[in-house]
Amino acid sequence: MFLSSATSPPSRARGIALMLGAGVCWSLGGIIVRMLTLADVWEIVFWRALFMAAFLGVLLLALRGRGALASVRSIGVAGVISSVCLAAQIYFFILALSNTTAANTFVLMSLSPLFAALAGLLFLRERVARHTWIAMACALGGIVIMFSEGLGSGQWLGNFFALCVPIGYACQILFVRKVQGGQNTRGIPGRAPDLLPTVLVAGLLAMTPALFLGWPLEAAARDVSLLALMGCVQLGLGCWLMTLAVRHLRAAEMGLLALTETILAPLWVWFGVGEAPGRAALAGGVLIVGALAVNACLALRFERGNKV
Repeated sequence: MFLSSATSPPSRARGIALMLGAGVCWSLGGIIVRMLTLADVWEIVFWRALFMAAFLGVLLLALRGRGALASVRSIGVAGVISSVCLAAQIYFFILALSNTTAANTFVLMSLSPLFAALAGLLFLRERVARHTWIAMACALGGIVIMFSEGLGSGQWLGNFFALCVPIGYACQILFVRKVQGGQNTRGIPGRAPDLLPTVLVAGLLAMTPALFLGWPLEAAARDVSLLALMGCVQLGLGCWLMTLAVRHLRAAEMGLLALTETILAPLWVWFGVGEAPGRAALAGGVLIVGALAVNACLALRFERGNKV
């Protein structure tokens, strides 16, 4: 059902199903990392990026055949920038999970849309809606609450790395827009780089330095199997489903549905290994997720009201 033709008309129902599937895949990252016995962060990054790149490489060959290599070569400057920023986010994600709770990691990561809006205002003079300003203020309050708990429990470094993920995302969006200029009606930069080969290149960029930093490789077969699941399903399949959903949904809808990851990820870890979020983390998380949800709903309402 997901291999729909690019020429078929957009289907909102299909887009919702695809984006929900992506959110479920992404949400598995925390529980898989907690199941690992491997402690070397760099080796974890290497195996995860390796399997993600392998999965997407096979997928690209299956979908595009002889045109696969050409599609990788044609991503352009914007695609390379996007790949570098995404590779950095892959590192920050593992570093965050290694130093703080899954709840803190995924909640702080979910701030990507607000950071992107703020970067657009500061560097591209893009207008920020009033409801987004309110969401930013609420999110800032949630961040302060979560970091206040982190200072007492030694988790502040992990919280910082988690916060670097949306910063990396904002840089990715900012540079792509500067290179390409313009933006289409769905909130996506004009002539956006081909997403699938861009994610593949990000995996290749992430695994290369991680191999040297994590050498010699010492992961047991069980850990390699878990990291294969993480690279292929949690990251590779999740990103592919997201790329398929882009043409069916508006930016606000995608942002709202992406909160599936933020909500489910702490639950898997809580039920699976008993890692319960602290009271401050829970309070800050509710404030942030609530602000993001309301902001996305209001943005979607505004988009529909202005639809020609």
